[in-house]
Amino acid sequence: MGERVGIFGGTFDPVHVAHLVAAANARHFLSLDRVLLVVANLPWQKGGRQLTPAEDRLAVVEAAVEGSEGLEASRLEIDRGGESYTADTLEQLLSERPDRELFLVVGADVAGELHTWRRAEAVAELATLVVVTRGGVPRPEIGPPWRVAHVGIPALEISSSDLRERWAAGRPLDFLVPRPAIDCIRRRGLYA
Repeated sequence: MGERVGIFGGTFDPVHVAHLVAAANARHFLSLDRVLLVVANLPWQKGGRQLTPAEDRLAVVEAAVEGSEGLEASRLEIDRGGESYTADTLEQLLSERPDRELFLVVGADVAGELHTWRRAEAVAELATLVVVTRGGVPRPEIGPPWRVAHVGIPALEISSSDLRERWAAGRPLDFLVPRPAIDCIRRRGLYA
């Protein structure tokens, strides 16, 4: 039996505790060997928004998951370069190890946008979709061709854009972002 791998992709600008809660719960409830937090190089869906450099975002994710069993930062999309597409990432992971079973972890909000993704049919074929739903948010209805698993987490209303604004205004990120990640943000002079 092959490795069961969760793929949780994102801009992570910055990563926060709701991301980590989603990844850890997906790993637990689906008995995944590990969950990769795949940092997007150039996320196609972010439009013209100025992004923190990918290497900085990766460093913050690495700091955030340090010591967390089964959660790993991944630079796969950064190394591939260009725009980041989930289908390409899944294909690369399977080409490295065809015996892997892949689980794509997304929030309920993202699940409703799957029809807009590039090569969505390939994504549906390559991975089981894991929809993470926060408490009080209804489960989205997703039918074929998707294989779907649902994971519930507590309602955590945290957004990366709010965290960037908080940090720029000199307000604390304590308990919203893991301490090692806050230290990394400070060392690298991000979001000031």
